[in-house]
Amino acid sequence: MPHPHAAPGPSDHEGASPVAAVAAVAARSATLAGLAAEPFDMLIIGGGITGAGVAREAALAGFRTALLERDDFASGTSSRSSRLVHGGVRYLEHGHLGLVFESSRERRLLLGLAPHLVRPLAFTWPVYRGARVPRWKVRAGLALYDALSLFRNQRHQSLDRDGVLGSEPALAPDGLVGGARYWDAATDDTRLTLASALAAREAGAAVANHVSVVSGVHADGPQRRLTGVVAEDRRTGDTFAVRARVIINATGPWSDATAALTGASQGTQLFGSAGSHIAVPRARVGNHEAVTIVSPLDGRVMFVLPSGSHTIIGTTERPARGGPNDIRATRAEVTYLLQSVNRCFPFAQLTMDDVISAWCGIRPLAAVRAGEHSANAASREHAITHRSDGLVSITGGKLTTYRAMAADVLAHARGESMKAPRTGAATSPPRRDAWPSESTPLPGGDITTREATVQEARATTHDAAVGERLALAYGSRWRNVWSYVQRDAALGRRLSDDLPYLLAEVPHAVEREMALTLSDVLIRRTHVAFETRDHGRAAARRIAPMMAALLQWSPSETARQLDDYDADAARLFTIDDH
Repeated sequence: MPHPHAAPGPSDHEGASPVAAVAAVAARSATLAGLAAEPFDMLIIGGGITGAGVAREAALAGFRTALLERDDFASGTSSRSSRLVHGGVRYLEHGHLGLVFESSRERRLLLGLAPHLVRPLAFTWPVYRGARVPRWKVRAGLALYDALSLFRNQRHQSLDRDGVLGSEPALAPDGLVGGARYWDAATDDTRLTLASALAAREAGAAVANHVSVVSGVHADGPQRRLTGVVAEDRRTGDTFAVRARVIINATGPWSDATAALTGASQGTQLFGSAGSHIAVPRARVGNHEAVTIVSPLDGRVMFVLPSGSHTIIGTTERPARGGPNDIRATRAEVTYLLQSVNRCFPFAQLTMDDVISAWCGIRPLAAVRAGEHSANAASREHAITHRSDGLVSITGGKLTTYRAMAADVLAHARGESMKAPRTGAATSPPRRDAWPSESTPLPGGDITTREATVQEARATTHDAAVGERLALAYGSRWRNVWSYVQRDAALGRRLSDDLPYLLAEVPHAVEREMALTLSDVLIRRTHVAFETRDHGRAAARRIAPMMAALLQWSPSETARQLDDYDADAARLFTIDDH
């Protein structure tokens, strides 16, 4: 029997009004016209978490700002993370104390700026007899972890054997000698990126996805200063020039390619590290909250993370070979993750058949020394380079520290590359923590408490899972989504069976969140693709008529969009045999 809130088929509901369709298309046309109309102070290339953060930072600081993303916001590495905002307890072993200190500070800030998207998460760390990381070392490391957060975050607790099993009873009891409980934070990586892009737009930035950079535009003269780019609207094929006084390359794993596209490259600045995750049914693992484990197979520290009705297990690490669009989880990596968890959760007995989805992303690590290409010889800290023609590139870093990275690159660009913005802001770079981004909530972040918002949404929707989803995805703006249901009750049905996503999120994504493709909605505005065994293919066919009406697709364009979605799902979630 279908779920009572299951999505109807295309014949049941078309789901979009002509007025809404015109508004969605017209808003994008106006944005593109504005991009070509007059010069900007700053143009940011790349709409991942770093680029979106820089655009927000620049717009809040009063700069006339533009942000271009070739595909969709968070479509690269920023949608393939562990979905954590964390201090980086694993980095303590390698002596990266400065990074841990900065990460702890940024985690604390994000818990306040986006309390709906960044939420406290308890971790249990079990220690077994003979483990590579013994109990005393875990205690010492977590004590240092607390100290590096200046004791402003909830402090860790030392646990004996019974305390560990009390927290996570599904863990293997044999050889367990104790452990600890500490706190970090969970996030929705894609929606955190999107919220930053929306914040930039609301602060006055011209923000466009599905717009690629074709080439750079240089001024005449010996330095051939970079003064703009030629961009292409990938929806129509139209090209236009965007001019700016400073151009910032924030394209993550594509940084070297973007630098080459806009002018002569200064050589490889990146080391790509590939990391894979899998999602399995949470009931099969039995974890209550998050668990930090040391893999019995090779001693690697990894995470077992709650994600609704699923558990995310990760991550692996290997040198990335091939381009960012070609990177996928391998069968060997998936087997490694399953075997590691099975040893720690003996009743799980996970097999390949339990894997709902597997994905892999490239961490764009800044190389420590030229010619060294290994994960251990690379830093999670970010690096800023300034090319002779004016291109500013930011590489490396991690999701947790994206706001700090944005402040650093903006201070660098402002201090070295440009005069005061037209708004009259000061020319000297302020302290990083003096930027408005430290105190300005992200969209939806202006809530009293997370619990009260969830309770209100549950009471209004009469569906606990849907209410929680709306509150945690949209924060104070969850009623914007619900307003579609109030206008059309059919939009209150679920987008996909047994998942708490509403059909109402589709027109909301198009009209308010710049979604232009089926992948934008099912892979990034929601996590349907990650949480269904067909990776959203059935849901794509359910919502295609609605998207077609909203975006004025012809029948042939609708068919092409479905083919593109199938290709995206295969590209992201296929498990490679090698």
